[in-house]
Amino acid sequence: MATTSNSLNGLLDESLAEPPIGETDHFHWHATPVGIAALWQGDHAPPTPPFNEALTEGLKVGLDLSREEREFHQVTKGLVLLFHS
Repeated sequence: MATTSNSLNGLLDESLAEPPIGETDHFHWHATPVGIAALWQGDHAPPTPPFNEALTEGLKVGLDLSREEREFHQVTKGLVLLFHS
């Protein structure tokens, strides 16, 4: 799992400025050029990336991400879980 990349983080920040494709209890979901981004919503990000919670909540907005590669990034807007092929 990757944690940071300046150019990727910049791309994610740009994509997160667009309206989300869905919202669940803990995430705003965004389509980005590099995959599906789940932006954590809440006061404090959990100590470990909540991938299992994202997989469950993704199904609520029609996203089956169980077979996708996953990584996390800390960007300007907060914790992002990124799912990609």
